[in-house]
Amino acid sequence: MDTQSLQAFMAVADTQSFSRAAEQLHLTQPAVSKRIATLESQVGTRLFDRVGRRIALTEAGSVLLPQARRILMTVEDSRRALANLSGHVGGRLTLATSHHIGLHRLPPLLKQYTQRHPEVELDLHFLDSEQAYQGVLDGTLEMAVVTLAPHPHEQLHVVELWRDRLCFACAIDHPLAVQAQAHSQEHRKALSLTSLCEHNCVMPGAKTFTGSLIAQRFSQAGLQLHVSMATNYLETLKMMCSVGLGWSLLPEKMIDSELIELNVNTAPIYRPLGYLVHTNRTLSNAARRMIEELEANRKT
Repeated sequence: MDTQSLQAFMAVADTQSFSRAAEQLHLTQPAVSKRIATLESQVGTRLFDRVGRRIALTEAGSVLLPQARRILMTVEDSRRALANLSGHVGGRLTLATSHHIGLHRLPPLLKQYTQRHPEVELDLHFLDSEQAYQGVLDGTLEMAVVTLAPHPHEQLHVVELWRDRLCFACAIDHPLAVQAQAHSQEHRKALSLTSLCEHNCVMPGAKTFTGSLIAQRFSQAGLQLHVSMATNYLETLKMMCSVGLGWSLLPEKMIDSELIELNVNTAPIYRPLGYLVHTNRTLSNAARRMIEELEANRKT
C-alpha cells in the first residue's frame, strides 16, 4: 500500500470527484483512477461507488479513510522530524488564513518571513476560519492564522495573538446614524440593542465564529437580529453597510469615513485572532520559524 495511492484515495474522498482530485494533486484524471484501482486491488475490495457522476465511499472506503489519514500524517511527521535534524529552514509550509487577517494583519509579517527564509515554499490558503480549523485537524494544513473558536479543541494548540474590537456601524445617512447624532446633540443615552433590532442588518454567516459571537450577544438579551444579507467576507459586509443595506458589526480597523460608529448600550464585543497547530503533529522548522515571527509581532 503506497502513499501515492493513499493520497489519491483521500483526495477523491474529500472532493467526491476524480477530476477535482486530479486538479488538487496536479495529476491527470487517468493517473488518479489508476492509483485508486491499484489501491482497490491491494485491499481486495471496491472503495468507491460510481453512480453516473456521483462518487461515494463504500463501507470499506469509509473504514479505510481515517486509517489512511493517520498513515499519511505519520509518514509526513517522520519526514519533518528527520528534516528538522539539520536545522535547515526550507521545504513547504502549508498555511491557512482568513481573508481579513490575510489582508489586514499578515502582509508585513509574510514579507519579512519570506525575506528571512527564501527557501521556504509558502503554500498559502485563504479559507473561512472554520474550514481552516478542520484542515489543521485532518492534517491537510500544518497551521492556520484565523479567528479563534469560542471553545477549545483538545487536539489543537491555540494561541491568541490579537483581539479585534467589533464596532456597531452603519452608513452616514442610515436612520440609525441620524438617531445616534440626535442622541449626541441632546445628551441622551446610547442606542439600545432593541433599537438596532428594529432595522435590518448585514452580518457574517450564522455558523461562523464571528457570527455566532454576535448572535450570542443578542440572544442573551432575548433579541433576534433581522439579517437581510449574510456573507463571510468582512470587506463585502463593509461595502453593503456603507451603501445603506443595513447596519453591521465590523472590526475597528475597518471603520472609515464611509461609516459611522454607533454608540450602543452594551459591553464591547471582541473576537480573538491567533494561530493553531495540531498537538500531535511534528512541526517543520519552517512552521517553527513562522510561529516565532507571529509571537514577535503580537499586537493588540
